[in-house]
Amino acid sequence: MKNSRTRSQPITFRQEEVGYVMERWRASDSCSLVGVGSVGKSNLLQHLADPEAQAYYMKEVAQGKPFKAIIVDPSLLGPLPSDSPDAEQIRCWAGYELMMHRLFLAFYPFEILGEADGRMFYDTYHTLQDGTNPLYAYMGLRYFELGLELFMKRGVQIVFMFDEFEEMLRELPVKFFLTLRGIRDSNKNQLSYLTFTRASIPDVAQNLGIHPLDIEPFAELFNDNIYYVGPYNETDAREMLKSLARRNERNYDEYTLNFLLWATGRYAGLLRSGFRSLDTLGPLDPDTIMTKGDLIVRQLALRRSVRVECKTIWSSLTPLEQAVLREFASPDPKIDTHDLATQQAYAALAQKRLLRIQGNRVLIEPPVFNAFISTNPDLDIA
Repeated sequence: MKNSRTRSQPITFRQEEVGYVMERWRASDSCSLVGVGSVGKSNLLQHLADPEAQAYYMKEVAQGKPFKAIIVDPSLLGPLPSDSPDAEQIRCWAGYELMMHRLFLAFYPFEILGEADGRMFYDTYHTLQDGTNPLYAYMGLRYFELGLELFMKRGVQIVFMFDEFEEMLRELPVKFFLTLRGIRDSNKNQLSYLTFTRASIPDVAQNLGIHPLDIEPFAELFNDNIYYVGPYNETDAREMLKSLARRNERNYDEYTLNFLLWATGRYAGLLRSGFRSLDTLGPLDPDTIMTKGDLIVRQLALRRSVRVECKTIWSSLTPLEQAVLREFASPDPKIDTHDLATQQAYAALAQKRLLRIQGNRVLIEPPVFNAFISTNPDLDIA
């Protein structure tokens, strides 16, 4: 069944990734997911939030343990002050208000709390939202703690999943994340966090000018549970192609779909844009694909929608990662293998499934992304 409004995927969608995350959730551990643009982040987070998927992977939930995974999207933050005397307090308040609001929506109408505690949570929520009293900006943490405690004492396990975590780090003070660490320490068996970023949290923080030691108490929650999310596996990718064919009323031969899977590396965004570009490539028969596959890949990389997805992947990389890819895309790459930063960038690209060793060669993956880099020598490095 697919009745949940949050689920549009088979129950086994992203089985390896979901299995890893939910095994950590069973231990109430926090997780850091790292993946480049075009990897299909939104579908994965929605699937992780699906109660049916949670019951499938976690026997305690299937047996009735109260559990909720709540997506927190920083794009829902309102405009925030930057130069007022109370800017830091107000920005922290905005973070608590957003999390409290997501908590409200996740549990409404609060049946699990009972009548008295349900009314208390409702009143606490509205008090926190009151922007007319400047004291509430300073007391936001206390109201958020109070609201959360009502669920903690009922034995509810909660995971806050931070979508686009880079944006949260950019918009909210470091102090906000340190208080989240404190709240988690007070509720170790019931509260945890999940972040999705395009680089590791320390790297993201450094790129934003945040000193690693300042954010370390929060970042260390994730040190033992970092997972690099790659492209879809074969099963998920073929399910996506079936869905695209059904929605777009298009049918292609198996060899054409196999070519698309290879060319796009099964990245969700590239699969989608590549599928919609197939008709622009002319007749594709087995002989053409076999003898002119590289040419067709380059043609595919020139299509606007495919270029947009490739640029999304490119923009999600660090400047050093971009420089390493540019070098490997050149006819005669010159890489300083003794440079520590270069070694780390290479390792990160391999973990992100963008570099692969074949014999004595290093190949950029997927092929259409390689063609995008090779045919765009003027690509800006961020």
